Amino acid sequence: MRMERLGPGGSPAQVLRLLDARAEAAGTPPPAALTGTWFGAAAVLAPHVRAVATPPADAFVLRSRSARGRDEPGRDEPVVGGGWIGCLAYPDRAPTHPALPRAAGGWTDTVLRLDHDGCWWYESLTDAACPAGLAAVVRESPETAARAPWRIDWTAPDRDTHRRGVQQCLEAIRAGEVYQACVCTRFTGAWSGSPLHFFADGIERTAPARAAYVAGDWGAVASLSPELFLARHDHRVTSSPIKGTLPIGADPALLRASVKDVAENVMIVDLVRNDLGRVAETGSVTVPELLGVHPAPGVWHLVSTVAASLRAGVDTVRLLEAAFPPASVTGCPKLRAREFLQVWEPYPRGMYCGTVGMASPVAGVELNVAIRTVEFGRGDADTPGSCGLGVGGGITIDSDPDAEWQECLDKAASILALSPRTPSGPPPADRTVATSR
Repeated sequence: MRMERLGPGGSPAQVLRLLDARAEAAGTPPPAALTGTWFGAAAVLAPHVRAVATPPADAFVLRSRSARGRDEPGRDEPVVGGGWIGCLAYPDRAPTHPALPRAAGGWTDTVLRLDHDGCWWYESLTDAACPAGLAAVVRESPETAARAPWRIDWTAPDRDTHRRGVQQCLEAIRAGEVYQACVCTRFTGAWSGSPLHFFADGIERTAPARAAYVAGDWGAVASLSPELFLARHDHRVTSSPIKGTLPIGADPALLRASVKDVAENVMIVDLVRNDLGRVAETGSVTVPELLGVHPAPGVWHLVSTVAASLRAGVDTVRLLEAAFPPASVTGCPKLRAREFLQVWEPYPRGMYCGTVGMASPVAGVELNVAIRTVEFGRGDADTPGSCGLGVGGGITIDSDPDAEWQECLDKAASILALSPRTPSGPPPADRTVATSR
């Protein structure tokens, strides 16, 4: 294990752009990124990751990799070092012709970590010193981090179709089949340019807490998520489900005063407690935070945190078996809600509502909930690729179908509005155009 202090440098977005240019010039795979709050750091960037399709059962599972632990005496820094970084799709109703694999990722022995004091660190699971070129990327003038163009032509989902799904959910709630369910829809689009620069622009503009980027020959996942699915450090595990949303311009006190939003959040907290209880020490499941009001890109959210101590021998496979897919994007009871959602929703979810994150032999496992996440299917210089942006909301007996549709639009707004300027000429009436030039 090796650590080197590199000192102040560019922002995560600036360094990521420079890493991308460096990888392209060297003919190596693209970088991967975690930004916001990951492993006690403000950013964890992998200079390059060969992210390939993998069986879902192998995602975030470390095999034949070892390193000294993060709690080694004398080490105070939240060291990451390296690990497996990737994504895992929502498991139900796989697309007939998926744009992305069901799981993908790859290993990195080296990361650049930005601490919360603004200092960059080079870390490696090996004893290799930081290459001079990599240190130069961090220290290079931010003005050299050129922006590459990207463009997305978005097509909005059908309001009436989503409204029908919400009505069906309400009927199931009245019949006692479920108590709550997260009914989702999907913006679709065509993209050209650079998904990585879309992500870099996104984290600069919206500063999401659990953003993540990973790409390969299959496409890319740019997750601007605010939500923690799981953080496992040694035997401790936490999850911070989000339920309850208001536009950022509204009074956040209205969230705590909303019977519907509070009920929705408490139901999901109970579901997370049940999920973690399946693999936790008896009596160890607690709720350190209940119904906190937190800002996220474009909205206010109600956020709670559930924590537990895992039983001896519970590995990542067993933890994911107990908790995946995330409770906040399914419903109560979980299995019945998942069955219904496959009927109520017009599109398979794909990577949306799955997870993106990293498993490190040094730092543990941290995974987001892949919401506010754009999936980029494969494209080339001559043919635009396809992309998707899932959105949705939790339905309870107090839900209004029109308000639920507006919540979907509110959640998508921060991503649809990312472009610093729009191209000349108006888009078609049913399309939203986002560009960066």
